[in-house]
Amino acid sequence: MDQVLTQQEIDSLLKAMDNGEISQEEIEEENDAVKVKSYDFRRPTKLSKEYVNTLHMIFEDFSKVSSNTFSTLLRTNANFQLASIEQVSYDEFVHSIPRVTLIGQFHSEPLKGVQLLEMNPQLCMLLVELLCGGPDGKKNIGALDKIDEKKEFTDIELAVLEEVVQEFGKIFQNVWSEIVKLETKVEGLSSNPQLLQNMSPNEPVIMVTFTANIAGVATFVNLCIPYVFFDEITDKLGFRSWFDTSHEFDASEEKKLQKGMNDVKLQLEVLLGNAQLELANLLHLEVGDVIKLDRKITEPLNSYIEGSPFYRVKLGKKNQQLAVELIDKLEGEQDNE
Repeated sequence: MDQVLTQQEIDSLLKAMDNGEISQEEIEEENDAVKVKSYDFRRPTKLSKEYVNTLHMIFEDFSKVSSNTFSTLLRTNANFQLASIEQVSYDEFVHSIPRVTLIGQFHSEPLKGVQLLEMNPQLCMLLVELLCGGPDGKKNIGALDKIDEKKEFTDIELAVLEEVVQEFGKIFQNVWSEIVKLETKVEGLSSNPQLLQNMSPNEPVIMVTFTANIAGVATFVNLCIPYVFFDEITDKLGFRSWFDTSHEFDASEEKKLQKGMNDVKLQLEVLLGNAQLELANLLHLEVGDVIKLDRKITEPLNSYIEGSPFYRVKLGKKNQQLAVELIDKLEGEQDNE
C-alpha cells in the first residue's frame, strides 16, 4: 500500500521543489522506472488470475463428471482430479508429453482453435483392456509398465480409444454449457505430437493436467487449449458473469436434466423377512429346504432404494413372474433388519 503523506510533508516537498532542491524531471524519471516491467513476447500471459480461477472451477467440474462417466463406462473405480493449470507455449506442451502417445483432436463450434487431449500409452492400453472385458489394472500393473516403448496403435485399439475421446469431448461440451453453448466434435486421433501442425511452436496455450486413478493404476491426462479459444468469451470468464443469477430460467434445461436423471440406475430391494439360524443348520441347507421367516405372507413388506426406505409393498405375480404392488410410502428412516 502507498504511504500517505501528512500536510507537513507535502508542504516540505513543495518548498523543496520551489528552492530547486528537488527536480521535477528526476521525479518523472523515477516514476517511469517503476512502471517498466519485463515482458516475454514469446510467452505472453494473456489470462488474468481471475480468469484462471474461473478455469479451475470449470475443470474441477470436468474431473468430477469424468470420474462418474468412466466409472460407469469401465465398470470399475475411476477417479480424475485436477492437478494444475499452466499458461505455456505449444512447443513446451509438445516437449512435456511422450514422443509416442495418443492425441485426440476436437473442435468446439462456434469458438476457434483445436483442443488436444493427450493420454499416454499405459492409460490407453488399460482402457482398451477394460472396455474389451479384460481384468482390472491391479492384475496388469507389471504388464502395463512395459508399454513405454510402444511405437503405434492398431486399428482396433484406435477404434476403441476414439470412443473414449468422444466421451471426453461430450464432458468438455457439458462443463462449458453455463458459459457458452458448444458443439464439440472429434476431428481425429494421432500418435505422434511432433507431426501435428495445428499451432505454431510459440503460440500460447493453456495446459490442464489431470491425475487419473483407474482400477488402481495412477497416471496423467493432459488437455491443451489454445488462447484463441478464449478470445470471444473472456468477458464471460469473470466471477461476476459466473455467479450472475439474473438470467431467466430456461425450461429446456430442466427437461434436459430430467432426461439425464431418467437413465440413472438404482437398486430396488424388498425385505421378505428375517430368520435366525445356527451355523451348523446353515451349513446343512439343501435345495428344497424351507426357512421360516418372522412375517406372514399376508403382511405388507418394506422396499428400499439404495438402502433407503421407499414403499410398503404387497407380493404377487404378473405374467408368471414374481412382482410387488406399491401400497403406501414409508415415512422417515427405518432400520433394515
